[in-house]
Amino acid sequence: MALKGIHHVSAITANAADNYYFYTEILGMRLVKKTINQDDPSVYHLFYADEIGNPGTDLTFFEIPQAGTTYPGVSSISGTSLRVPDDGALTYWEERLTEHGIDHDGITNQGDRHVLHFRDPENQQLTLTSDESNTGVAGGKVWKNSSVPSDKGIIGLGPVKLTVQNPEPTINVLTKTLTFQQTGSYPSPVAGEEEIRVFATGEGGTGAEVHLEVRSDLPRERPGRGSVHHVAFRVNDEDELAEWKNLLQEQRLPNSGLVDRFYFKSLYFREPNGILFELATDGPGFTTDEHPEHLGESLALPPRFESKRKEIEANLAPLDTTKPH
Repeated sequence: MALKGIHHVSAITANAADNYYFYTEILGMRLVKKTINQDDPSVYHLFYADEIGNPGTDLTFFEIPQAGTTYPGVSSISGTSLRVPDDGALTYWEERLTEHGIDHDGITNQGDRHVLHFRDPENQQLTLTSDESNTGVAGGKVWKNSSVPSDKGIIGLGPVKLTVQNPEPTINVLTKTLTFQQTGSYPSPVAGEEEIRVFATGEGGTGAEVHLEVRSDLPRERPGRGSVHHVAFRVNDEDELAEWKNLLQEQRLPNSGLVDRFYFKSLYFREPNGILFELATDGPGFTTDEHPEHLGESLALPPRFESKRKEIEANLAPLDTTKPH
């Protein structure tokens, strides 16, 4: 068994309409699924990705209208990366973010890669990462109707940053339970802190990395809007997912057991620092219940919720996702 890389990252927004505008109009991602939080059907779950939501390209959001301010800290997923094709694309994005008044830090280096750190309107910590020298997991393909040129657009999720106070328990889970290996490190931007360690799995590269940051100066994160709820890693299929469940049980790691999310099968557990990990299958995917040309235009409900559609729709604020770019 070997994890294939990042599957998706799920975060929190307090406003689905504003979130939809930013991620589709400003960042040019495609809304590939407008559905509900299956654990709380009263709120939206929005999936932004490449042209059809290939595994490894999905950034998702739960809408929690009452979500408060996030207070950054340890035991958190503190940064999400989005991959772009090359260094030239970063120059385009630097100009685009400036033009739209989006807070960013300009193009900098992260190890041997060029990156561009920025914040969304709810202060989620995001990074555009250049795939210029990537030789690992391949990226996806920009949607033909994106608001961003196809040679500049976002092609998937990049490295996910975890921030902890005590790194050893997290390292043990990454390397001894999961299939990550440390492949490098780079200096922390915070004076006096350890270098940020880079761990990779599968084919490696930008689509298969976790970056582990140690912060001795921060309390535990208090999550709210703009915080990240969990990161999911890619598993081939349901049979392999069942093997992962057995392994977690053997290692006495409490877990959810297999969960059917309809678009993929999942397994959830928390590593010792309290960060929520998910293992998710590559399929069946988002075209299971919608035509590829019309992904995200209507409220999609897994079959077990279909009988309650009227009640569910009545509890959701209208969100028009049919407008062309």
